Amino acid sequence: MELLTSPELWIAFATLLLLEIVLGIDNIVFISILAGRLPEHQQARARTIGISLALITRLLLLASLSWVIGLTAPLFTVVGQEISGRDLILLLGGLFLLVKATYEIHEHLEGADHGGGRKTASFAGVIVQILILDVVFSLDSVITAVGMVNELTIMVAAVIIAMIIMLVSAGTVSAFVNRHPTVKMLALSFLLLIGGSLIAEGLGQHIPKGYVYGPIAFSIFVEFLNLRLRSRQSKGGAAPVSLHPTFVKEPSAAATPGGGTTSP
Repeated sequence: MELLTSPELWIAFATLLLLEIVLGIDNIVFISILAGRLPEHQQARARTIGISLALITRLLLLASLSWVIGLTAPLFTVVGQEISGRDLILLLGGLFLLVKATYEIHEHLEGADHGGGRKTASFAGVIVQILILDVVFSLDSVITAVGMVNELTIMVAAVIIAMIIMLVSAGTVSAFVNRHPTVKMLALSFLLLIGGSLIAEGLGQHIPKGYVYGPIAFSIFVEFLNLRLRSRQSKGGAAPVSLHPTFVKEPSAAATPGGGTTSP
């Protein structure tokens, strides 16, 4: 009953839910990009399976909190840097994001000129890649949740609601990303940034999430303005306005066949 009447717990729940949604946006974008390599009739199924796996992974990690907390214990030391199980997962996950995002950028920019277009991926291969991504983002999400809230019920509720929001919005986000190539390229650039931050975290260099998501939010805002401007120009059918118009001097008189002029 205290969970329903305590303002502090409700504030903690709202904060954790917002954080889970923000972390889940990265997951949705990457799942959408990976699913976009499949035939159109398989993409929705791949997104649903991917988000369901993300939910299951998060719940399993929450159910084994003692194991998750134990991941922060050092396993070995490299060049004076202690590496824990969590650090190892973040390092491998960050490298995976860097390699995969770089490959996707290469495919979108030069794939048509090097090999005759993009190859269709297998359904099982896409699901495996989504599962790897889910493990990385789920571990980061759960450790963040454990650091914010002590109540398991609140953590489970926030994760489930965030996953439901992801599941409902996945189709819209995927269609939007695939419809706008510049947005897709921006999303892949975000994944490079997130991959770099995961590697830094794995090496013990904590980067505040605001430093990562602040530039991302600003870039999204700028791209939103660009999309609005292009949409208004296409609907109006008008050419872009030049800041330096060329003035053409009109003749004050027209030439006559006899060599004279006539007034207009």
